[in-house]
Amino acid sequence: MCEDIMLKYIIRRIVLLIPVMLGVATIVFSLLYFTPGDPVRNKLGTNASPVEVQKLREKMGLNDPFLVQFVRYLKNILFRGSLGDSYITEQPVVLEISARVGATIKLAVASTIVALALGIPLGIVSAIKQYSVFDHITMIFALIGLSMPVFWLGLLIILLFSVKLGWFPSSGFSSFKHLVLPALALGAQSVAVLTRMTRSSMLETIRQDYIRTARAKGQKERIVVFKHALGNSLIPVITVVGIQFGQLMGGAVMTEIIFSIPGIGRLMIDSIKLRDAPVVLGCVLFVAVTFAIVNLIVDILYTYVDPRIKTQYT
Repeated sequence: MCEDIMLKYIIRRIVLLIPVMLGVATIVFSLLYFTPGDPVRNKLGTNASPVEVQKLREKMGLNDPFLVQFVRYLKNILFRGSLGDSYITEQPVVLEISARVGATIKLAVASTIVALALGIPLGIVSAIKQYSVFDHITMIFALIGLSMPVFWLGLLIILLFSVKLGWFPSSGFSSFKHLVLPALALGAQSVAVLTRMTRSSMLETIRQDYIRTARAKGQKERIVVFKHALGNSLIPVITVVGIQFGQLMGGAVMTEIIFSIPGIGRLMIDSIKLRDAPVVLGCVLFVAVTFAIVNLIVDILYTYVDPRIKTQYT
């Protein structure tokens, strides 16, 4: 029975994803259409004659009205399962994205691991030792992590660990050592968010009556914290982890540029500069779908953390 309810919920979420993707495609396509710039001129160069430019524009369908181009794009997605071809490279957009998506996923996963490994333990200890020196120092660094821009932190990390100490390379993405600095730079804000959220959730939980009861019965503090308190504090933390991972997938643009990582964010920026609309649309839709799937997975995880939530899916 519960499995049927969950399956219906998943199907309903997938169906609701369709109008969301349509809205995203409409907004992005409109912005790219009305933004000044000519992808044909970017492709042929400044020395191309007006006749050559118009001939290629006609061939690519760029002289058609807005609605004609947009409907044609939607038909390609719905009936051919195609995101179109790049205006610049003439390669399928799917191939352009698939060649870059691996680097972005590795970076997002590594940054999430950094956030989980540092944020949750720091939040737990800060909650247990509320108002202590450790708590105050942790909250100060969390505030700094939230306030500092990723590009500035990335430059500082490169200056310290690459230029001064020489421990890690400053650019590239060919080995594990190339992943360390970008993951630290991109994951810093997530560490700060997770630390604050874990601390807040733990403080609320450890004040509950059943925690006082467990302590009154003589349970060891370790069991009280990790078995009773932490388990009931995880729902808001899981929510934040899901949101942060989705943001890391779409928000790694500056990190990829600073560390010369060939990912989705860098591809999107390069395509925007060249007015390569199919590639930009493909990247945005990929990020939107990824974000929606991550949120769906988070909702499903809720039911394993707190089985009572299953009743809300009916």
